[in-house]
Amino acid sequence: MDADSGEVLYEEQPTAIRHPASITKVMTLYLAFNALDAGTLKMDDRVPISWHAASQAPSKLGLRAGQTISVSDAIGVVAVKSANDIAVALAEKIGGSESNFARMMNQQARALGMRQTNFVNASGLPDPAHFTSARDIATLSAALLRNHRQYYGNFSALSYSYGKLRMANHNHLLGNYVGLDGIKTGFTVDSGFTLTASAERGGHRLIAVVLGAPTGWSRDRDITRLLDSGFTALQIRAQGGQPDMTALLASSGFALNRSERPIPAMMLNPVQQGDAD
Repeated sequence: MDADSGEVLYEEQPTAIRHPASITKVMTLYLAFNALDAGTLKMDDRVPISWHAASQAPSKLGLRAGQTISVSDAIGVVAVKSANDIAVALAEKIGGSESNFARMMNQQARALGMRQTNFVNASGLPDPAHFTSARDIATLSAALLRNHRQYYGNFSALSYSYGKLRMANHNHLLGNYVGLDGIKTGFTVDSGFTLTASAERGGHRLIAVVLGAPTGWSRDRDITRLLDSGFTALQIRAQGGQPDMTALLASSGFALNRSERPIPAMMLNPVQQGDAD
């Protein structure tokens, strides 16, 4: 997707229902950025860790119930470490409870036009009713860049330090793909390996999304080929040509029309289920 115009250069199974895993945290942080802009949240506010937040499965920071963390550190830890406990604590700080925050997430999703998405938690940990599509994640990523560019650098950090801990970003394309500066990876057994990425070259910014990849390596490979082909297509167009993205991808070795992971069969109609929430 062209991040500025919203034009989709290529898509494959764009509305197929998938589990987003930790890409969920892009929406969690999107709502945090909303609150910062509205003045209802400040970077130096303290975020309390509840028993519920502390009990989340890894990946986590590991703070105990009763401890606190600043909003600034919470955002950094969620963006880089993908800490489930801190994502839930931040959700509780903003929404009062994780379940109420999930309702806020769904309201924001509908406002952005995400029609195949339903959130039930702030972390992306597995739940049958927690799902999205590649098109919706691209829509969310474009909105993040458009509406919260001043906070986008949180997704670009190669690492984040908290106390004596230094945590590496799970996005291994950062620093290894020219122009790539975000956004968020994810993995659970149900989701497979996921990534929404954005890169800028020659004044043009692209977004690429891969959901359901069988390995982290294949996910990163496909993102690389999508972005490479996209930038080539833009260059051809700038020179007056008519690029063929399918041909460009095929020549890059990108395997077309795959279904690497089965689409969960238990899903209800996502629009109806999301709207009823």
